[in-house]
Amino acid sequence: MTLIMILTLTYIASSVNFSIALFRLLGKGDPRTRFSGNAGATNVYRQAGIFWAAVVLFLDMGRAMLIAYIGLSMLGTEYVTLPGLVLIFGNRFPCFHGFKGGKGVANYLGFTILLAPVSVGISALAWGVFFLLFRKPFISSFAMVLILGSGTILAYRNHFLAVVVTCLTVLFIIYNHRRNIMEFRKTRTE
Repeated sequence: MTLIMILTLTYIASSVNFSIALFRLLGKGDPRTRFSGNAGATNVYRQAGIFWAAVVLFLDMGRAMLIAYIGLSMLGTEYVTLPGLVLIFGNRFPCFHGFKGGKGVANYLGFTILLAPVSVGISALAWGVFFLLFRKPFISSFAMVLILGSGTILAYRNHFLAVVVTCLTVLFIIYNHRRNIMEFRKTRTE
């Protein structure tokens, strides 16, 4: 019963998209209508600048850290990664925003801080390096998410369900970037 309650509350909490709410508050419309069509921190940066992107990033990460803390406190180790998957699902398909939200990278970063903290620092460095090399945030995000997932798998390697759910979470985040991948491949072939 506790697991179902936590997963339900996680979905509801992650369905509040901070960039959409912030843009409404600032009278800027909907961030999903311009550039990548995504409701994440990168698109906020493109439309409103670094300050508001940082606000969205820290709000997403803070909520994710709270969810991770609740999971660590109330769930058995085998189930601790399940709220992370639901967090990304709710962020991608938010019930409060027409089931069209972000891709989940900032949320996964925040969620992993408590589960595999060393991987967070390494992934942030990797994000920066990959961005300098490729100038594509989605490629940097892939590096980040793969390192976060690897760190989580390493931390929970003795718990089969936790490892499987981590793999599903990473694959889901990558799948959320399929439009970026297709556009990148198209520009490379042209």
